[in-house]
Amino acid sequence: MTETRLPSVKIETTISATNATQVPAIIERAGSGAKFAWDEFFFAKVRSPHTRRAYLRSINRFLGWCEERSLELTQISPADVGHFMDSLDLAVSSKKQALAAIRHLFDGMVNRHAVILNPAASVRGERYTVVEGKTPEITVKQARSLLQSIDVADVVGLRDKAIISVLVYTAARVGAVSKLRVKDLYDSGDQYCLHFDDKGGKSREIPVRHDLQNLLFAYLQRADLQLGHDDTRPLFTTCIRKTKELTMRPMTAGDIGRMVKRRMAACGLPRRLSPHSFRVTTITDLLEQGVPLEDVQNLAGHADPRTTRLYDRRQKKITRNIVERISV
Repeated sequence: MTETRLPSVKIETTISATNATQVPAIIERAGSGAKFAWDEFFFAKVRSPHTRRAYLRSINRFLGWCEERSLELTQISPADVGHFMDSLDLAVSSKKQALAAIRHLFDGMVNRHAVILNPAASVRGERYTVVEGKTPEITVKQARSLLQSIDVADVVGLRDKAIISVLVYTAARVGAVSKLRVKDLYDSGDQYCLHFDDKGGKSREIPVRHDLQNLLFAYLQRADLQLGHDDTRPLFTTCIRKTKELTMRPMTAGDIGRMVKRRMAACGLPRRLSPHSFRVTTITDLLEQGVPLEDVQNLAGHADPRTTRLYDRRQKKITRNIVERISV
């Protein structure tokens, strides 16, 4: 089979990247088994909405590529999948994700007898080894400067400083912080804790250090919020523009991200830093102090210590010291 390489173009797919209910024509033509496998894959097997969107984009792109070449579902071969992967002008990690999506979908197609063999099963992805994560690190000195730069004379300043402090002192993900409710700050008997609904359906309890506790209490008092076991109001809410008055609408992860970016810009910090940078700072700082990797892994909520090591920037500092000693 001869394949003519075409320039990489944005392919218009038959369904929206966020809507899996509209089944592509190529799936419809393959019969009820293929339709069943499609629904099973996107609505039963893939539970994370983020993974569903990512897989849907990749599969839409692949099925659109097949439609352009008049390929039916049962005609797709390993060579076709390989040629499609070669045509992608994406990062290696994105290409590996696309191949994984195609493989998983066709696994279901085989199980439901829509196709005989999985054409993506024998296709090898590009080698890709991650030694260090891509998230940029905000240094301890920069984090301190950022916190000190926030004026807490009004409730919005208190809110913003409390949010950034939670990100620093709990190593929580911004998505988990945005889901916090007033009831998620509670007295466990000997200390106050924050309860997070984290990534992957994890329920986590993290102790609150004394200075963060004082800051949260000051914010609650200024925001007219009182701790209660049944108070489901959002802990961090948006504000009405320029009025310094809080609303009842919870801040989303995007809202927090934009707020952090604004505070960083006002402090003169690089724009490439993000809320996720605080996780890098906290993890690296604890490892530098000799805290066992297992304890840091538990704080970060990682299932695998190898993930925690991706946030460790100690080796980067060693490498910088070495290159500075080159005599040329």
